[in-house]
Amino acid sequence: VQLQASGGGLVQTGGSLRLACAASGRTFREMGWFRQTPGKEREFVAVSRGGSNTYYAESVKGRFTISRDNAKNTAYLQMNSLKPEDTAVYYCVGRNGILTGIMDATTYHYWGLGTLVTVSS
Repeated sequence: VQLQASGGGLVQTGGSLRLACAASGRTFREMGWFRQTPGKEREFVAVSRGGSNTYYAESVKGRFTISRDNAKNTAYLQMNSLKPEDTAVYYCVGRNGILTGIMDATTYHYWGLGTLVTVSS
């Protein structure tokens, strides 16, 4: 089972990036993203349970959109109006069979390696 994240990079404040997370080996009921900066714990960003069933951190609501392509077993995170405080390593996650703690990093058993997003001011 593997989660492969891609799409990170350097962008100016106000710019956009699109992250992709391709899953192989199994499908997940929930797929999403956490992020982490040095010295801090991993922070919830967004998760999709499929369709319109999505969850977002308050800090990214209205700017980020998560979507899924079930045929490709891939989740996407469209990030618009990026701010310097969005700079972090973004990790793709997946889980099945857990109904609670959707924003709790410890409930996700599958993690990708991470992709770096840097927003310059």
